[in-house]
Amino acid sequence: MVDTILEIKKDEAITSFKILEENIFVKNGFFTETGLIENIAQTCSAITGQEITEDFEDHHDPGSKVIGFITNIKKVKIFDVPKVGDTIVSKAVLNSQFGEICTISCTTFLGEKVLVEAEISLFIKVI
Repeated sequence: MVDTILEIKKDEAITSFKILEENIFVKNGFFTETGLIENIAQTCSAITGQEITEDFEDHHDPGSKVIGFITNIKKVKIFDVPKVGDTIVSKAVLNSQFGEICTISCTTFLGEKVLVEAEISLFIKVI
């Protein structure tokens, strides 16, 4: 649910995503709330994935895989949903990290309009 990483830093990521009609989360011409949360999760994973993907082959056994999932949605406020053809921009900021679990705040925009504000925790691990 991310097309382009517009900016990435150690503790911040900004992504964009164009809503297409054939997207699984489009209903009646609009991107659903579930799709917005998935977009946020994938934007947040860009931050946590940086550490894992850097020199992955040099530090992990062949056949290793990365698993990750949302462990907690601490807050989510959905103000509006975009329609097919819109491009949304999401900005995620790392709040804290303890081992494989991190807490990240994310805001999604359509132009200047805030669509979603959320704080989630992710678990990321190489197995």
